Amino acid sequence: MLFIELLKAIILGVVEGITEWLPISSTGHMILVEEFIQLNASAAFKEMFFVVIQLGAIMAVVLLYFHKLNPFSPRKTKLEKRETMSIWYKVVVGVLPAAIIGFFFDDWLNEHFYNYQTVAITLIIYGILFIVIENRNKYRNPSINHFNELTYKTAFLIGMFQVLSLIPGTSRSGATILGAIILGTSRFIAAEYSFFLSIPVMFGASALKLMKFGFSFTGLEIAILLTGMIVAFVVSVLAIKFLLSYIKNNDFKAFGWYRIILGLIVVGYFVLLA
Repeated sequence: MLFIELLKAIILGVVEGITEWLPISSTGHMILVEEFIQLNASAAFKEMFFVVIQLGAIMAVVLLYFHKLNPFSPRKTKLEKRETMSIWYKVVVGVLPAAIIGFFFDDWLNEHFYNYQTVAITLIIYGILFIVIENRNKYRNPSINHFNELTYKTAFLIGMFQVLSLIPGTSRSGATILGAIILGTSRFIAAEYSFFLSIPVMFGASALKLMKFGFSFTGLEIAILLTGMIVAFVVSVLAIKFLLSYIKNNDFKAFGWYRIILGLIVVGYFVLLA
């Protein structure tokens, strides 16, 4: 039994590690995966697991960007330290909209929108938007290519786009990347800012779920949670490196088409199941 449950946690960790950073909706994939892989645990534990497993994913960002996001690094000049603090201030500004709305409405949104119909619709809609926006920007040059060109107003507006990700199937990275590109950032800045925004968002969401669940775990639950988090961390490192390498020479249209296809698969699967 232990081996089977840990194997399930490994698979879920792989799915989380890939889909958290690519703009293709981790929730959409988890809904599909849950149909085939059911953890032998309580409903409360599973609800907590699918959020807290993100801690493993977020530690990948902390590892990969530790120097860039560390304002106290002795290897940085005073100017570089000020620029690093400026990034953090812009992250705080960008996080505020989703943090406030999510704190008050997270349970209500999950109760009313955590279903395959919503996920399928958002997968398809945002897939189409990625294709449309990339086609529109084909011959346009981004106006924001460095973080010091990212204003607080733009950071806040990107944060407003992140609010959309509270609806399952949207994708947090998808919403922020799409919003950032619409507002004139380069794909690289859009992706990195999306990564940075995820740090307080995911830590906050995980802390809330842990407090709601409590800290009384069985040995099996601890093993499942740690396995999922560790796998999500390792896979996230690879996924982030892949995405940053990919967008140097490619746009996001491939992810748009993938979302549309996945959305249609979700609809088809559950319609046939009904």
